[in-house]
Amino acid sequence: MARTVARVIVDALEELGVRHVFGVVGDALNPLTDAIRTTDGLTWVGCRHEEAAAFAAGAQSQLSGTLGVCMGTVGPGSVHLLNGLYDAAKSRTPVLAICGQVPLAEMGSDYFQEVDNDLLFRDVAVHRATVTSPDQMPRMLETAVRAAVTRGGVAVLTVPGDLGDQELTDDRPARFTLERAVTRPDEPALAEAAELLNAASRVTLLVGRGARDARTEVLRTADLLSAPMVLTLKAKEGFEGDNPFQVGQTGLIGNPAASHALDHGDVLLMLGTDFPYREWYPKDCKVVQIDAREEHLGRRVPVDVGLAGDVGATLRALLPLLKEVPDRAHLDDARERFLRWEEGGRRLADPGHERRWTGKLRAVLDNPDHEIRPEALAAAVDAYAAEDAVFTSDTGMATVWLSRFVAMRGTRRLIGSYNLGSMANAMPQAIGAQLWAPDRQIVAFCGDGGLGMLLGDLMTLATYRLPVKLVVFDNRRLGMVKLEQEQAGLPEFGTELDNPDFAAVATALGLTGIRVTDPADLHDSVRRALDTPGPVLLDVLTNPEEVAVPGKPTVAQGWGFAIAKVKEILPTREN
Repeated sequence: MARTVARVIVDALEELGVRHVFGVVGDALNPLTDAIRTTDGLTWVGCRHEEAAAFAAGAQSQLSGTLGVCMGTVGPGSVHLLNGLYDAAKSRTPVLAICGQVPLAEMGSDYFQEVDNDLLFRDVAVHRATVTSPDQMPRMLETAVRAAVTRGGVAVLTVPGDLGDQELTDDRPARFTLERAVTRPDEPALAEAAELLNAASRVTLLVGRGARDARTEVLRTADLLSAPMVLTLKAKEGFEGDNPFQVGQTGLIGNPAASHALDHGDVLLMLGTDFPYREWYPKDCKVVQIDAREEHLGRRVPVDVGLAGDVGATLRALLPLLKEVPDRAHLDDARERFLRWEEGGRRLADPGHERRWTGKLRAVLDNPDHEIRPEALAAAVDAYAAEDAVFTSDTGMATVWLSRFVAMRGTRRLIGSYNLGSMANAMPQAIGAQLWAPDRQIVAFCGDGGLGMLLGDLMTLATYRLPVKLVVFDNRRLGMVKLEQEQAGLPEFGTELDNPDFAAVATALGLTGIRVTDPADLHDSVRRALDTPGPVLLDVLTNPEEVAVPGKPTVAQGWGFAIAKVKEILPTREN
């Protein structure tokens, strides 16, 4: 018996091991969603917004390393997918978006809800195509999936609404060849890199997520070269736990030890990272970069030797050529600075900090109402969360506090919108994560601005009884924007949020809501939230004036902050 276009697609997704398809139902998708309804191995997850569906699919792809799938119906439904798909594209994770379209005969007529999907998704997708005949299947599906997986990106397949239930004349099954090549540089390039590294006395590593499958080789390299290891945020997962070489992150979310390690090395060895912030790279040092993507070599900082290849394969070939560096002074100095900085952070996150004279003095300046410090909230979650928890974080200050106070020890995982930098990603990514790992604890670090943007998908958590724990840093602000304004000498403007009681909203929607306003209740509330079955929203009112000092603060930033505070105060006094 011949199969329909929709049945061919759904059967192929099941064969690929896809377990969930995220989206919002609509008429153009009806043949597809009906095929999913009658397929035991595939579950339709109905979200309240297609953007959330795309974020959830991308989260599953990042965590599993396999294909994520989302759907959007004709016109606006497909448009709503865009932001989540951009996040997947920037994260270089494979996602297939299946989009509805107007009937074939109406395409090009400016029909109701018609959108040119091939044009719409041109920038975000590594592959896009519109099915115009059932006989194009399953070839067009195979091409789309192969492009998404092998190129690490988004593929968009558009299916007109009247095509999904049409039958194929040649009903062959879909076949997928999805192996990705593992390459390494040739011998002369390796020898050149080894010569440069062997001539150095102080090597610093900058390690990114592209090295995640080469942990053993990276640690061996750091040990052999006595090199401190600076991590990008995306490298926290996989390299932070049980690592005697790591000194945390650099950049605005970083710490002084990482900045010092970068600035005082004579060779920088970059491993699987495209860290974008040029101003945080060291000056006047040699650079060796290893990256699987040749176009990344030298893109952020000039390199002396660029090696295009898989990090693990390249290091396995390079390590026998390297000489051991017996002098560990550079490493020891960086580690001592890092441990001192960590200890300072622990003191600030201690709930009893503001009862000490140093805490009382600081509170007069930045926390006169003695509200809960976000550092304390992040540290409490770190203390009580499971050793195999999966964390997601919203872009902004929630990510800052997670990066500094939550350790990726054990088998913890971490994802966020760390390349696109979107708001509102943490909660929908947590939806995808929880469905991917139903037996693991999923903790979302939500900014109040991000949560409010896609608030409706709290109902998705309730509908599917997903036991996600949402931790809301409720400072009634767009905190990162506030900090950026003040560092530039501008008074805070447009960042204040008139928030509801998020815990009460969550309760009304069928979740467990817990609201915390007193620092003395923080630890008990965090424990209760993490131990309560089912979905929980922990709404913690945090200090809106908290400042995250970067690893290498400048005089200009300090002066700008002072000027901004004067501008903020003066109008109040005049009134």
